[in-house]
Amino acid sequence: MKISLINNGFEITQNEKQLLVHTTENPAIFVGVGQEKMEIYRGNFDIHDYIEERIPLRFAKITDNIVEFSCGKDSPVQITMKITHQNNLDALLSFESQNQHLNRFWIRLSATQNERVWGCGEQMSYLNMRGRHFPLWTSEPGVGRDKTTEITFLSDKYNKAGGDYYHTNYPQPTFISSNHYACHINTTAYADFDFRNNDFHELQIWEIPQSIELYSAPTYLDIVEKLSLRFGRQPKLPEWVYNGIILGLKGGEENTFSRMENAIKKGVPVAAVWSEDWVGLRITSFGKRLFWDWKWSRKRYPNLEQKIKELKQRNIRFMSYLNPYLCNDGELFPIAKQKGYFALNKDGDVALVDFGEFYCGVVDFTNPKACEWYKEEIIKKNCLDLDISGWMADFGEYLPTDNIYLANGVEAKLMHNAWPTLWAKVNAEAIAEAGKTDDVTFFMRAGYTGVQKYCPLLWAGDQSVDFSRHDGLNTVICAALSSGLMGNAYHHSDIGGYTSLFNNRRSKELFERWAEMAAFTPVMRTHECNRPDENFQFDHDPSTIAHLAKMTNIYRHLVPYVKALADEASEKGYPLQRPLFVHFEQDINTYDIQDQYMYGKDLLVAPVHQQGVTEWKVYLPADETWINVWSKQQVQGGQFITVAAPIGQPPVFYRKTSKWSDLFAEIAAIK
Repeated sequence: MKISLINNGFEITQNEKQLLVHTTENPAIFVGVGQEKMEIYRGNFDIHDYIEERIPLRFAKITDNIVEFSCGKDSPVQITMKITHQNNLDALLSFESQNQHLNRFWIRLSATQNERVWGCGEQMSYLNMRGRHFPLWTSEPGVGRDKTTEITFLSDKYNKAGGDYYHTNYPQPTFISSNHYACHINTTAYADFDFRNNDFHELQIWEIPQSIELYSAPTYLDIVEKLSLRFGRQPKLPEWVYNGIILGLKGGEENTFSRMENAIKKGVPVAAVWSEDWVGLRITSFGKRLFWDWKWSRKRYPNLEQKIKELKQRNIRFMSYLNPYLCNDGELFPIAKQKGYFALNKDGDVALVDFGEFYCGVVDFTNPKACEWYKEEIIKKNCLDLDISGWMADFGEYLPTDNIYLANGVEAKLMHNAWPTLWAKVNAEAIAEAGKTDDVTFFMRAGYTGVQKYCPLLWAGDQSVDFSRHDGLNTVICAALSSGLMGNAYHHSDIGGYTSLFNNRRSKELFERWAEMAAFTPVMRTHECNRPDENFQFDHDPSTIAHLAKMTNIYRHLVPYVKALADEASEKGYPLQRPLFVHFEQDINTYDIQDQYMYGKDLLVAPVHQQGVTEWKVYLPADETWINVWSKQQVQGGQFITVAAPIGQPPVFYRKTSKWSDLFAEIAAIK
């Protein structure tokens, strides 16, 4: 990349392609003043902004590698930009404000009409973000996420929780362009990346950002490798994960372990039992919720300590649940309050957050002593000393922005997006300090810049228990692909979905289609959902248990291949699930496909995500011969084909030239 003077301005180019052009007639940078209004309701945010000023910085004075921006030649300097090169960065644009009143920033990067852009953390609805804008603010993703559907309408009406296509637990101010560069903005402020203009991408940040990082590389995989180095590479998953499925079971000790035994008896290989309700239950109008006091409920699981030992002898692990909040009617709350480990309100009292018919304090992770207390008293003593092998590290996106004060003195609206990474850090450090990084894992749905370094495994969050376009099965594919481009190697989802509201109920078909997809992801894990008594479960039908056993056996069969992909993730940061285009850059047809993926370099997976179908349309990339794992049919790539896709045979193809061909050819015979 290089900066060059042009008439009335300058430009930044990369391999002769224009990335940014600034002239007095068409400025690339604007600053301003705005007044935001943010309202939170149970993790859902209603955000509005009133722009008092938006000032184009038309004049740029360049001295060496420093650019001074002002409104005119004789006007005071508003901001300065320093351009440097560091490590594997092609350009680092560092900003400094000369006007303390400025709290809005816009920058326009050059765009081309046929350009695609991908990334922005974990996006559920659109992989290619061109033609839309994406507010970047960690929050509940919403129920339905489509304003044209009834379930979204009802969720908005009754719970203020319907969501939209851009809502996500894990935003990140980073994108990759089909022009072979990546852009990352160093900020935790609210941002909105707008890709709707044919000629430029306008990136808005609610502060003057610290810096903008630009990366370029000859291939998309090279760019992913650079980003994964920047954000941190994840440790490999523990070996025991690959022994089979993680069964999500709750309902107390007898119900949980009797159903586990039944699944094993019916041939389901079980790697672990995951019991959210190890801490006890609370019944709300949403459904069965957990009692947020993070310690073993001896009433619900009286023999848990002994049971964990017995399971481990059988090579089955026990997993639990944690989040960064403490309910005010639990035993840990008064301890943390007395020690001063909660975020406070303006009156100096504990800031209580409404989580839906119960209230919690926010453990203040900007306070080092609070972090140490959580690590020692909750993670190490209550989990690791009990020999728990992992947990769902839930939430992280709920930090309010109003009437909450943190130990580090930074405004909550600037710490809100940073919170998921702080939460991940607490978990990772506790495990590492106990010397168990290779044997204990955790999974999160919330994220932001840098979460990659700490969180070993993402999960896609709380999808609806259906096939809906913006909140169903297919959204977890888009989630895996977008987050994978950001350096998150490992991704999975709740088999069968989670959210069941307004008479939306999980079906046998949905569960089985979801299990098919999960067999071709790094981790298989079931969830009973928020209303387990009203929804289909894996053991409600003998044929479904058999189906789950088959899919789990396929998952286990692929372990040698998956471990090779894990090695690649450690060495290069490549995600296990990848968009087609990263391996087929010359095939433009792959650029907008978001419901298929490459599982590593050699397997192509096209999950069925519609109800009541037995055939499925698949695109096979060009310049390769593909083999259908079920029919053994060989197909030349570069075309769409329709294949038989009965339940139990999701469309999966492998490269004829793959060194793993013998392993893949055996999939069809697995029962």
